Amino acid sequence: MDIPLITITFIALAGVLYAISQVSFVLKNLHRQPEHQAAFLFAPLNKFRFGLAFLSLGLAFFLGLCWMQGRQAHQKQLLQARSQILAAYDSSKVWQAPDPYLILKEDHKDLILYGRQLISNTSDFLGPRGTVRRMSNGMNCQNCHLDAGTRPFGNNYSAVLATYPKFRARSASEEDITKRINDCFLRSLNGDSLEAGSREMKAITAYIHWLGQAVPKNHIPLGSGLVKVDLLQRPADPEKGKTLYLAKCQSCHGAEGQGLPKPEDPLSNYPPLWGKGSYNEGAGLYRLSTFAGYVKANMPFGATKDNPQLSDEEAWDLAAFVNSQPRPPHPFLARDWPVISQKPYDHPFGPFADTFPADQHKYGPYQPIIAFQKSKTK
Repeated sequence: MDIPLITITFIALAGVLYAISQVSFVLKNLHRQPEHQAAFLFAPLNKFRFGLAFLSLGLAFFLGLCWMQGRQAHQKQLLQARSQILAAYDSSKVWQAPDPYLILKEDHKDLILYGRQLISNTSDFLGPRGTVRRMSNGMNCQNCHLDAGTRPFGNNYSAVLATYPKFRARSASEEDITKRINDCFLRSLNGDSLEAGSREMKAITAYIHWLGQAVPKNHIPLGSGLVKVDLLQRPADPEKGKTLYLAKCQSCHGAEGQGLPKPEDPLSNYPPLWGKGSYNEGAGLYRLSTFAGYVKANMPFGATKDNPQLSDEEAWDLAAFVNSQPRPPHPFLARDWPVISQKPYDHPFGPFADTFPADQHKYGPYQPIIAFQKSKTK
């Protein structure tokens, strides 16, 4: 329905209701007039009032009809948008995020868009100078979940809705999406938890739900998570990684890993890779396999899975260097991985269910550890 026509109708209805009120006022005060004048005016004014009342009912009915038609049109657009998203998903191809424009068709578009903003610019809302709450280290969620959690092989959110809630060995419990989000705040953002009922948590959850709505339950799309980098036959070498870092990474992240201002937005920085403003030792990126997989398909700027700029060895060595630098300590050592035999091969904190030293768990070579773990599960 045409919006200007609805506006004109609404104004006309308001005018009619005002006229009814004025006529009613006159009728109530006719007793103050001479009796012959009051009798002469009462009948036509009363008829006029009833006419206006019927007109107002007609206008109100028309507005209601407009609203219903508008609602039906919106629902049709919403169904078309969701059908478009569902139809675009192909499990045999690398997952591609839905067009963000389609968010505008959703009933809760404001909440979903807010969630996207929170992922993209977490620090603005929840960082050290956050406008909503000051509860994290200044990094943004999309520093780890690239392009607001939409990039293939960039730690995207495609599988979250389809696979949660699920059991996770790190906590030895079933975790829902809220718990998983707060894990990121506590570890990668080295901050505090969001309240489950807060608008911010609801917005982030709504956005993640919207992104993953086409993925069938318990299915993991191609392009979810990170690439798997082939293991080295030697320990990853922090010294080689340092040379590589200075050559390929310091132009954005700084010689001291602090993160430099972005040329296109001097108020924003590239993420710090170590130091007090970076992720803590409990974050997923502190495992070398995770960091190597992250940089292999995404770093330096412009790299993709099909066009990487680092070899496998370079990815491991770079991970070794960055994760050998100082950062906030692990806040959950006492409770993570309560079943120690389920610790990943590159989890660098004991106690271990094997006799390999902590340095080998951190830097490798990992094949002997993996072989030992497999022998114990037979």
